[in-house]
Amino acid sequence: MRAIWKGSISFGLVNIPIALYPATRKEELKFRLLRAADHSPVNYKRVAEKDGEEVPWDQIVKGYEYEKGKFVVLNEKDFQRVDLEATQTVDIQDFVDIDEIDPMYFYKPYYLEPQKGGDKAYGLLREALADGKKVGIAKVVIKTRQYLASVKALKHALVLELMHFAAELSDAEKLRVPKKLEIGKREKEMAKALVDSMTSTWDPEKYHDDYREALMEVIEEKVESGGKEIEEKPKAKKESTKVIDLVAVLQESLAKSRGAKKKKSTPKRAAKHHAKKAA
Repeated sequence: MRAIWKGSISFGLVNIPIALYPATRKEELKFRLLRAADHSPVNYKRVAEKDGEEVPWDQIVKGYEYEKGKFVVLNEKDFQRVDLEATQTVDIQDFVDIDEIDPMYFYKPYYLEPQKGGDKAYGLLREALADGKKVGIAKVVIKTRQYLASVKALKHALVLELMHFAAELSDAEKLRVPKKLEIGKREKEMAKALVDSMTSTWDPEKYHDDYREALMEVIEEKVESGGKEIEEKPKAKKESTKVIDLVAVLQESLAKSRGAKKKKSTPKRAAKHHAKKAA
């Protein structure tokens, strides 16, 4: 794995040399645009709006539109002048309890790896964060943008998780959502029972990208058929979602959930029963 950024974590007078690595990967299927007649790949061209001429990479610059149709051009030196030191430092400004932070603020994790001479300080920071259930709130510049970020302890590693600034989050108060409702005691108890019956331990391996897997099946079928059209399988009709009696719907959901849980917990007993029956 290749580091995307190298610098240091800084808090107080402590400085830890680190490298930044992606902690996630995209499992998206990649498609090419093709000409329908002969399946020739279609490439994108960088075309100037003014005359429709194609522009080579070495003639492209970055510009900011400060008025409609008026641009100011910025080069690499301009970006570096903004804050050269910050581009190499994860500058921790505060330590806060992790439970105080709304999960909405977090959005992209990266692994932090200590570089030469940084192992001991790295380990000390990791243990201090883990024991205190705290995160370091920092600012960091990656490429040409400054991010709010948190430094967290995760097992043996430190993780840098990029965060949204408060101004980047939309105000939920503007949504038309029910705030205070008169909820019956029976409805509330049934809803709680349904949640309890569906509660299990967190197992991330249990969840899969169903769309991607189904799409791969379609692709494999088309490859095997030489690109011919595949006959569409009939889709199961969805049950009506119109709620007439909320308690009745909750009772039905609870019965199904309990039935599914019972079925999962007794696979061996069922297998023995079928074997006995067959004998």
